Amino acid sequence: MSSAAVKRAQRELSELRANPLTNIDIEIEGDNLLLWNVTMAGPPGPYSGGKFRLSVKFGYEFPFKAPTLKFVTKMYHPNIDSDGNICIGVLKAETWKPSTKMASVLLSLYDLLENPNPEDPLVTSIAEQYVTNRPAFDKKAAEYTKMYAV
Repeated sequence: MSSAAVKRAQRELSELRANPLTNIDIEIEGDNLLLWNVTMAGPPGPYSGGKFRLSVKFGYEFPFKAPTLKFVTKMYHPNIDSDGNICIGVLKAETWKPSTKMASVLLSLYDLLENPNPEDPLVTSIAEQYVTNRPAFDKKAAEYTKMYAV
């Protein structure tokens, strides 16, 4: 294991435990500091009332490469596909910076749940519906929330 990656993940976790984020809970997988289980409460809107789980995997090149974040909870969202992959600027290789804090990543992800970005979708059909028929999108996203996130 890369001791630099472990030390940085430990420091990030310590900071998050000292200053917990509202609506976001973090646990490590066993004693593996490079694998986090995150639970995010759904923001106001169609995800309200949901508890969304995601995994965070820090590679040995962290913090020089972004961690891999993936939703474990199935959801209906233009920037999250059926496998839980996430399309968000802060995690893209070309925009990731080693100085990026995990608190910032998690808050950006929470914001993405509340404010999807149909301009940079992972699922174009959902983005199209979000833009052209918001009530239908909200209904389907709320149905997924009730089915998978409660």
